[in-house]
Amino acid sequence: MYICVRKQLNQKGLQNYQIQKKTVPVVFSNINPNIPIGSLYFFTTASGTKYEVRFGRRKDNIFHATIVFGVVNDEYKGEEYVTTNKGELYSVMHTIGEVIKIFMFHHPKMLIYEFTAIGKEDEPDGLITIRRRLYERYLGVIFSNEWKYDFRENTVLICRKDGMSETLSKI
Repeated sequence: MYICVRKQLNQKGLQNYQIQKKTVPVVFSNINPNIPIGSLYFFTTASGTKYEVRFGRRKDNIFHATIVFGVVNDEYKGEEYVTTNKGELYSVMHTIGEVIKIFMFHHPKMLIYEFTAIGKEDEPDGLITIRRRLYERYLGVIFSNEWKYDFRENTVLICRKDGMSETLSKI
């Protein structure tokens, strides 16, 4: 936690100081695969919610990985896209970002990463989901400027720039 002090002018033009307490997202410790080049990672949040992050290779292109992550606790009855509302959203996203960076370190030849933001039950079909907008916020944190993003409705393809046009034409 850190304290943020903001200086503001009140209605009379005098300076007021507003003090806010903010929480810095933490990265939860993760359980790496048994072998460094593995594709399944787990981590548990401070509230005890267990998540998995999986990287699935495409059969038609081994340099293309689909990223899938979600909750694996029994209390959520196997629904991995459940909304937990435990106040850990930003820490969960930061942790997923770190897991992706670890995977990228061990797989430096990957050309494409992909994920699909599954909509919540109350979201209408055909619109960009709230989850996709959240994931977009983390793309620049996770991927360097060597990568380019291709948005296709609620699917995002993250492609290495040096091979992008060639690989996108094959998808």
